[in-house]
Amino acid sequence: MNIENIKGRLAFLQEAEQLKSVLRSAHTSTGRTESTAEHTWRLCLMAMIFEDELAGMDMLKILKMCLIHDLGEAIHGDIPAVEKNQHPDKSEQEKADLLHLTRSLEEPHKAGILALWQEYEDAASPEAKAVKALDKLETILQHNQGINPPDFDYGFNLTYGQKHTSAEPLFALMRSILDEGTHQKIAESGNPT
Repeated sequence: MNIENIKGRLAFLQEAEQLKSVLRSAHTSTGRTESTAEHTWRLCLMAMIFEDELAGMDMLKILKMCLIHDLGEAIHGDIPAVEKNQHPDKSEQEKADLLHLTRSLEEPHKAGILALWQEYEDAASPEAKAVKALDKLETILQHNQGINPPDFDYGFNLTYGQKHTSAEPLFALMRSILDEGTHQKIAESGNPT
């Protein structure tokens, strides 16, 4: 292997480390703000745990998509789901950030990451649709599990990602279970939806 390629890959990994410090609007079960890297880790774990229900899909592709779906956030951070409508250029920004982040990689690696991200972004395959659904479900799971601020809007969970989570029976069933948890959190918080 070429030493410059190794240096380029290590430079990419060093810059990608920033994802560990990118904070999301969700909180952990201890009340600490969750990082995007932590969300990505549990999304990968979620995909692995439900692998038997994703029969016929390319599991390696699913895991790769899980790993890179929010990778561009290492540069400009996360935009909370409740603010997505205020940022119509979010997709373009994430793509530009991903191009910047992958600049030190050899062309095949860079092209592979960008192609996977675009496939995910466009929900252009069964695997991408599954990752989109799991991404939304993991977020709702974390919202329900986390110790959130008193004014946390749990009602948001009830509509978040419905387009992606209602397409397949597995995801719809998972969603119904998580919606029960959301209703419970709403009741406990005393904040009406």
